[in-house]
Amino acid sequence: MKKLIIPILSIITVVLISSFVANSSKNDLVYVDVNKLIEGYKRTKVERKAFTKKTEIIKSNVDSLVTSWQTELKAYEKERASMTKKETELKQELLANKQQQINNYQQAVQKQVQEEDQKMTQTLINDINDYVQEYGKKHGYPMIFGAGGNGNIMYAEESTDLTDKVLQGLNKRYEGIK
Repeated sequence: MKKLIIPILSIITVVLISSFVANSSKNDLVYVDVNKLIEGYKRTKVERKAFTKKTEIIKSNVDSLVTSWQTELKAYEKERASMTKKETELKQELLANKQQQINNYQQAVQKQVQEEDQKMTQTLINDINDYVQEYGKKHGYPMIFGAGGNGNIMYAEESTDLTDKVLQGLNKRYEGIK
């Protein structure tokens, strides 16, 4: 009986090793280039275009306010010589208040634009993360790494890069194509 244990253990070891090698032939270590996904995602282009249009409108509104204030300032400078001291002080105070209001408005608008940009970016990242998760489950990957150019993946074989496949599926899902 003891003589059979060694050959049986040897056979079991060979079977386990070959089973491990066979299962490892499919490369489970794969990654996607997150920056490439964000840039290639069609929704990114749509969202950025809408965002740019909105910021241009806001900038135009701010520019109109500044132009109006500058026009008032020029008119004041022309009329200042004919004004009384009290009128001059009042007009200067009004111009200073208006300038402060414009500055406050610019800061509020800038903050709003930054918040909307962050919200848009987070929405895009959530879309991508959700899709990559679905893709990984569907194709049996236990883990998909995300490379973003910041050193988390320094080298990987091209065969482990799923970016193009994931990007294709992500864009099809966005367009409503199954």
